[in-house]
Amino acid sequence: MNSLITMNTHRKNHSESDKGRQEIHVDLQGKEGKKLTTFQLQKYNVSQKILKVLSDTQARAILFSTVKDGKTTIDLFDEHRIPLSSIYKKISNLEKVGLLKVENHIISENGKKFKVYRSKISGADITIRSLEPVITLSPN
Repeated sequence: MNSLITMNTHRKNHSESDKGRQEIHVDLQGKEGKKLTTFQLQKYNVSQKILKVLSDTQARAILFSTVKDGKTTIDLFDEHRIPLSSIYKKISNLEKVGLLKVENHIISENGKKFKVYRSKISGADITIRSLEPVITLSPN
């Protein structure tokens, strides 16, 4: 394939410990002078957005604290002491790249409705070989 950027998402089944893991490959080496197609830019943007979100310490704290149990924004505030406005922004970014989901809704004693967020991944490995980052996500 002679595209400027290639990204392959596939499941590995080499061993039981790798079961369900996904790899995203982005090859940034290409021919000079060629313009990227919209499709190529979208693939590149997804991996770059995932890298950007995972590089944020607070976003990682939110993401990996919701692996075992779903949590509301109030739970996340109590646990991490991150300002609520930042929590909402980090949650939005995590949802946009598909790493966090709304597991369900709960209603408090005073009738307020809260979303319960849960991580869609249980782990992430990032390897950079030359100019090619490889993101390996383990589903939750």
